[in-house]
Amino acid sequence: MAATVASPAMKRLDLRDPAALFETHGAEEIRGLERQVRAEIEHKKEELRQMVGERYRDLIEAADTIGQMRRCADGLVDAVRATDQYCARLRQADPAASRPQPQQPSQEKFYSMAAQIKLLLDIPEKMWSAMEASQYLHATQLYLLCCYLHSLLQLNSAQTLHSPVLSRFPILIQQVAAASHFRSTILHESKKLLKCHTVPDQAVAEALCSIMLLEESSPRQALTDFLLARKTSIQKLLQQLHHDGGAKAQICLLVEVMATTLNQAHALFYTLPEGHLPDPSLPCGLLFSTLETITGQQPTGRGIPILQEGMKLCSWSRYLPPSIVEFQPALRTLAHPISQEFLKDTLQKWIHMCSEDIKNGLNNLLRFVKNIHDLAEVRDAMWRLLASESTSHSWNVVCQRLLEKPFLFWEDLMQQLFLHRLQTLMKEGFAAISSSCRELLISALHELEPSTSSSTPNKHIHLEHNMSLFLWTESPSDLPPDAAWVSVANRAEFAGSGLARKAHNISPCVQSFCSVLDSKLKGQLDDLLAYLPPDKASLPRDGSPKNCAFDRYSDAGTVQDVLQTHSVACIQTITSCISDELQRAEGLHRQQEGGTASRLHAVLFMARLCQSLGDLCPHLKQCILGKSGSTEKPARELRTLKKLGKGSAPEAVPLQSKWQEVRGLLLQQSVAAYRVWSSALVNALVQGFTQSLLLDDAASVLAMATSWEELEIQEETESGSSVTSKIRLPVQPSWCVQAFLFTLCQEINRVGGHALPKVTLQETLKNCMVQIVSAYERLSEEKETKREGAIPVTQNQALQLLYDVRYLSIVLTSRSEEKGGRNKQDPRTEKVINYLEALIDPFDLDVFTPHLNSNLTRLVQRTSVLFGLVAGTDSPFTPRSSTFNSQEPHNILPLAASQIRFGLLPLSMTSTRKTKATSRSTETHVQVVPPALSQADDPMHPGSLFRQLVSEEGDTSTPSLFRLSWLSSMTK
Repeated sequence: MAATVASPAMKRLDLRDPAALFETHGAEEIRGLERQVRAEIEHKKEELRQMVGERYRDLIEAADTIGQMRRCADGLVDAVRATDQYCARLRQADPAASRPQPQQPSQEKFYSMAAQIKLLLDIPEKMWSAMEASQYLHATQLYLLCCYLHSLLQLNSAQTLHSPVLSRFPILIQQVAAASHFRSTILHESKKLLKCHTVPDQAVAEALCSIMLLEESSPRQALTDFLLARKTSIQKLLQQLHHDGGAKAQICLLVEVMATTLNQAHALFYTLPEGHLPDPSLPCGLLFSTLETITGQQPTGRGIPILQEGMKLCSWSRYLPPSIVEFQPALRTLAHPISQEFLKDTLQKWIHMCSEDIKNGLNNLLRFVKNIHDLAEVRDAMWRLLASESTSHSWNVVCQRLLEKPFLFWEDLMQQLFLHRLQTLMKEGFAAISSSCRELLISALHELEPSTSSSTPNKHIHLEHNMSLFLWTESPSDLPPDAAWVSVANRAEFAGSGLARKAHNISPCVQSFCSVLDSKLKGQLDDLLAYLPPDKASLPRDGSPKNCAFDRYSDAGTVQDVLQTHSVACIQTITSCISDELQRAEGLHRQQEGGTASRLHAVLFMARLCQSLGDLCPHLKQCILGKSGSTEKPARELRTLKKLGKGSAPEAVPLQSKWQEVRGLLLQQSVAAYRVWSSALVNALVQGFTQSLLLDDAASVLAMATSWEELEIQEETESGSSVTSKIRLPVQPSWCVQAFLFTLCQEINRVGGHALPKVTLQETLKNCMVQIVSAYERLSEEKETKREGAIPVTQNQALQLLYDVRYLSIVLTSRSEEKGGRNKQDPRTEKVINYLEALIDPFDLDVFTPHLNSNLTRLVQRTSVLFGLVAGTDSPFTPRSSTFNSQEPHNILPLAASQIRFGLLPLSMTSTRKTKATSRSTETHVQVVPPALSQADDPMHPGSLFRQLVSEEGDTSTPSLFRLSWLSSMTK
């Protein structure tokens, strides 16, 4: 029976658990698995046997090889030892044989030539080794020695074809051809090393010596080669354009190349004047000392040191002639030191050429710096580089010796380029802010336009035109979260609650616009703060640098001026856009005949925006005032300092003149916007007033006389007796006047009149008065024409009109105007008053005038609360005269009929407690008790308990808990 073969994984799984194996498989399957397992075991055993056999065979072979090597080494050691013993026996047997036998002259010449050929064949390898180790001066010495050997062996190009040495040694032909390429290679590598500013001074000196020896040039030419190589290095750096971080590394590398070049020029070419002791920490004249060492004629130390050390191990070196062993390179002309004047002129010309290249290249490099923070990082990295010990060591001494003046990298090369890039970045940033604010303003104005398509009005329109909806609606942001435990003095600098903004008439649209603008200004300011000094850094510093590091913040004043200029330009752009929109809105309003101010939501938004921009954008103030903007003293403190006469207060005025100019510009634009709204409002209100005033029918005449009072006056007759007569005078203005004033106050309150500029209110009142006078002039003209069917003006009607005109003149005339000309009245108003007085009997007018004036004064005082924003802004209360009529009540507003226990309520009483008791007793006799309780006497009516307590308080015999001190104070 064939058994089912399971997978290997399954077999291994089953074999691990025998119980599971017998549960899941039958007997035949288990026998099949057993056979497979046994077969695999045998297969593994066979593989193990083969592997062990192969490895054992390899191990035996390796052991045999090791043993053979040991035997060979022992034999070699024995042979060397035997050879040494044999030589020792020979030396002992014949001492004379060890002395060198004198050679024949021809044999010595042959050995000398052979040694020279051997040296000539070994020199190329030594030169390549020196080149690989960047020892170009040693390679140059070997090359010059090779040329000298060529001349000794007559291997020059003119005698090559007939040279007997080449005929005997043909291998030298290839050697002569290879040696001719070493000169160009050494020159190329040496000049390439000059372009690298990171190599030490000694390596540069050796490279220059190699160039001078190979080209047979002078030290002046070496100086030119050195400076040209560094100029090429600077140009190569400027041509490698990098982005962002690469620009910073590239600029720092340029500065490092310039500084290292000047330091190495001093170390290589400058020589101290006679009589000056050298400074070990400031080496100089390294090129001349290296040339002296290489080409010097001192008897000791002559020759090529490395070549001499190598030849000590060679037996054939003793056959070399002395001219080769003591070979020294030589210059055709003496290496005279460079004069200080020539060195100064050459370095100044090189600096000028490099400065032009650097300025042109830096303009391209700085284009990749996209923000001011990165620009400050580039400047700071350059400052750290120049302030490092490796660069700043003895910098002033080096500059004074080489240039006879300090060389300032930042001030002479970089500062103006950085400032120009900063101005460009700032201009682009503020241009973007201005553009975004213009778009945001146009978008906000578009949203505020009344939409005719939608039936539901826009919420923002209501909030902009009717601020009462916003002012008297509670919101979570009315109070700051920490208002309960943080005092006002300890709050954040720019923290403001919603109530404070409501008190300043700041709508949500204005808050949103100012928040966006302030966030953009904050981003621009934060970017610029990295370029400005920190708070604790002092701006004025010593102008003479102590090392090559510069004052990073020397241009902070210029940067602040640039920031101020662009900030002011940004605000001017915004105000210019607002001015254009105002002109457009004003033109549209003029085209709408008889229109109202309902479409002037955008005008009110722009007015509030200009009014609140300076307060809601604190970073704008910081941009204009700089650091002083955030640490400015409050206005109250400044006023105190001015009052005390201290000098610090007047000094703050010039610092804030620019800010005051910006605030003035914004306020001027706000007043202009409010003027558009005011003009539209006054035109609409006066138009309705004029229509009501010019109505010429009986009903309008009767409606004009609202409330008159009857007065008794005593007149003295010709006989001396007194006659009592009654007169009637108006005590209230006409309905049209009251409606006009009430509507005017209502419209002013609707737009937040408590926060309107004072000049706007004054202009509004003045404009109202001018147009109202025009309405009365029109009325007088129509009455004078005596149209058919027109109702003539009676004396009572003239009295009411006169009362209205004088009342409007008092209410709508600012106190400041009256102070400027107390006795001077508007000629047009005076003309209207004279016309109306002419309609009244002169004798009656003399009698009416004092009482009319008293009524006017009382009316103005009574309506000062109702028409507060119109009549109460300048406290128009007439001082009490010295003569007082006791019969006339001196309280203007109605008085309370009973005593009030709550003293904080601003209500007055008609009499004292004594008079109240008297009146209570009289009321007891006179008043008839009604059969049912009134609403006031109902014990279930609110306040009845306090009313009972008040009535019982007058009775001293009745005890009362409210007579106790603590309860009495609680109810007051």
